[in-house]
Amino acid sequence: MNQAERDRLEALKRAKKKLITQKQAAEEIGVTERQVRRLLRKLRRKGDRAVIHELRGRDSNRKLPAEMEQRAMAILSDPLYRGFGPTLAAEYLEERHEITVSKETLRHWMVKAGLWKAGQRRVVEVHQWRQRRSRFGELVQWDTSTHDWLEGRGERIYLISMIDDATSRLFARFVRHDSSAENRRLLWSYLEKFGRPLAFYTDKAGMFQVAVKSKRQEQREGHDQPPMPPTQIERALRELSVVWIAAHSPQAKGRVERQFLTAQDRLVKGLRVAGAHTLEEANAYLEKKYLPWWNRTLTVPPADPADAHRPLGQEHDLAAILSHVESRQVTNDYTVRYDGKVYQIDRQDIRTGMRKATVRVEERLDGTIAVRFQGDYVPVSRCAPPLPGLASPKAAETQPPRSTSKPKRKSDWMKDFSVRSGPSLRRAIEVSNASS
Repeated sequence: MNQAERDRLEALKRAKKKLITQKQAAEEIGVTERQVRRLLRKLRRKGDRAVIHELRGRDSNRKLPAEMEQRAMAILSDPLYRGFGPTLAAEYLEERHEITVSKETLRHWMVKAGLWKAGQRRVVEVHQWRQRRSRFGELVQWDTSTHDWLEGRGERIYLISMIDDATSRLFARFVRHDSSAENRRLLWSYLEKFGRPLAFYTDKAGMFQVAVKSKRQEQREGHDQPPMPPTQIERALRELSVVWIAAHSPQAKGRVERQFLTAQDRLVKGLRVAGAHTLEEANAYLEKKYLPWWNRTLTVPPADPADAHRPLGQEHDLAAILSHVESRQVTNDYTVRYDGKVYQIDRQDIRTGMRKATVRVEERLDGTIAVRFQGDYVPVSRCAPPLPGLASPKAAETQPPRSTSKPKRKSDWMKDFSVRSGPSLRRAIEVSNASS
């Protein structure tokens, strides 16, 4: 019996002894006079237990059966569900095992079974959050996560993610290498699906920005940063008229960083349950399960419903823009050297001023080579390398002929001749003066 029930019992006993009226008892307890009369009749029948609710100590009529609890705990005890929290476990129990239970009920079950440890949240450093952008496509955060996504079941893979700042809409792919080419492939897929955003927000990785080289312990404060050539991605974004913004800290691009924290928990466990062992299986689960769940559950409506993405025009040749681009000089024989290979310009496509001119060489993502001269593409063909053991004709012309005659024997006309056996210069002068 708690204190409120004791106070109610005391008021009822005083009303029973006529020390106070039923109206006064009702005002003191906070009920109607009719309810006071009911409690007084109950007090005569049951005594002091009249003020205690009759359902106390009894199981709820909506209590789930014990067999369901035992079955759920048996399933979650499997190593397949190692580390699952109550929220995620409730989703998988309903989806895969047809056990519908609230996350709070499941939390109590898991704590009782020792599968979940209840604890207080730690106070972490709070960073001031900036306001979201207002339109979908105004700003897209772009980053890569290096994590053991397959938990040792297969090869090492990386997750490249692009998340919209206004809506948290996610676009991601697993890749084998965190390279510029793989990031350009994902950019191609994003542009084809959504269009050109206004800006991308990334870190200062080498694929986005060329680092300024300096000597150790050299201070650059107060000095202007020397101009550096753009990276392939930076050049491609310029040609697409997309702004690139560099983040100065991980907290600045916190939306994509927090997305990785969620993925390293939910996505890893989902890949484990799905039995993914390869890059293809991981991408299949990502595209069919995880991304639809994320974009259905964790996205928010933008403040402005207008879409800020711009469509791709005829001038946006993605195959050319997203290539690896370098400049080369045409040689006197109308060839272009790139990556240790020689490419010959077709005779019918040779133009005036092409010799010694600079051309744009594009190494496409499919491995092909394209050469552009003054805005037009020039067909080229790769020159076959010389066979091993055969010298080139030019080398054969410049090489002097080898002599087949025997070398002559050294002359012996200075044999037995010694420079030291003669008189010294001073002695020779003295003899010459004496004789004269």
